[in-house]
Amino acid sequence: MQRSRSFTEAGHPLTFKNNPPSPFFMKPLNIGMIGYGFMGRAHSNAFRKVNNFFPLQHQVVLKAACGRDGAKTAAFANTWGYQSVETDWKALIAREDIDVIDIAAPNNVHAEIAIAAAKAGKMILCEKPLGMNGAEALTMVKAIEKAKVANMVWYNYRRIPAVTLAKQLIDEGKLGKIFHYRAKFLQDWTINADVPQGGPGTWRLDVSVAGSGVTGDLLAHCIDTAMWLNGSIDTVTGMTETFVKERAHALTGKKQKVGIDDASAFLARFSNGSLATFESTRYARGHKAQYTLEINGENGSIAWDLHDLHRLQYFDHRDGGLTRGWRSIHVTDGDQPYMKNWWVPGLAIGYEHSFVHQVADFIAGLDSGKPAAPSFREGLATDYVTDAVLKSAKTGRWEKVKKI
Repeated sequence: MQRSRSFTEAGHPLTFKNNPPSPFFMKPLNIGMIGYGFMGRAHSNAFRKVNNFFPLQHQVVLKAACGRDGAKTAAFANTWGYQSVETDWKALIAREDIDVIDIAAPNNVHAEIAIAAAKAGKMILCEKPLGMNGAEALTMVKAIEKAKVANMVWYNYRRIPAVTLAKQLIDEGKLGKIFHYRAKFLQDWTINADVPQGGPGTWRLDVSVAGSGVTGDLLAHCIDTAMWLNGSIDTVTGMTETFVKERAHALTGKKQKVGIDDASAFLARFSNGSLATFESTRYARGHKAQYTLEINGENGSIAWDLHDLHRLQYFDHRDGGLTRGWRSIHVTDGDQPYMKNWWVPGLAIGYEHSFVHQVADFIAGLDSGKPAAPSFREGLATDYVTDAVLKSAKTGRWEKVKKI
């Protein structure tokens, strides 16, 4: 986009030179948000912030928020600045003034909404996991690829600057041949047997809505990051456990069998020959959201912890013996991923900024014609891994991961 533009208003020329793109000249990108919960808030915050910090050719417009509860949706829309409210997602998709459908609703409606949005020619952003399983996710991929619409899955941890820096170091060969990958995501919020399943706040415990438990919820994040950093996964062997077998349903009050997994752990072999361990649980007392990863290669290792998300731990075996050791890289300098768009070096950013980065990359992909990742097809690859893990937990055998 040209940085110098002029127009005439009431006969008076106004000129803009060497400035960031003005909203007056930027192309509007009208957002239709479906869902007003945790992820609806995270996405909306990103949409509101992105043009303030990233020079883009599109101006985000929060056009409409959509949810089944009209009063709650209206309150959400008022808080975040959406211009209008819908209570039927089909009506939202039918609107000609909507460019992007953002699906921040529970897992069981991802496919129906995404397929309808694709047929309507809308761009689509979808929360993870992409589908309830790989078969459903495949129908979504086929729909968006047939419609040729821009698409992305909200695997936001790729956009934590320290994790993006880890990707850069790996791609530059700093670690050499990779031998080991290990990841865990630990929480503790469902230990109490009185926590219900189903309903607005606890739908993740209802298998008919979530599809699976921590495997598709928390481990999906670990898997996506792992394959982005270290390549595809070939085979897995896993185990799962449901510690509380029955829970009351939030909507009916009746106790019923719990169908999701409370804990999941698996071993994996990557296509590059490296070995991996993955673990996730909602029964790790004292951990609210501990996501950690470590990668060991022939020349060095890297490690990252969500609780200290702006730091990357790096060990380079090629350092001299007297000074060889783990170094803590404070990822805040302008030449490190994304940081030039924020504050001065030394000032850290947080979790919410990863969503801003994802929106910025998505829009930059529209501007350049080079789509940003992860696409629906990459989301499908993660769903195929979780399918294999859940199958292995039932068969007790190593299972091959279906290829996309």
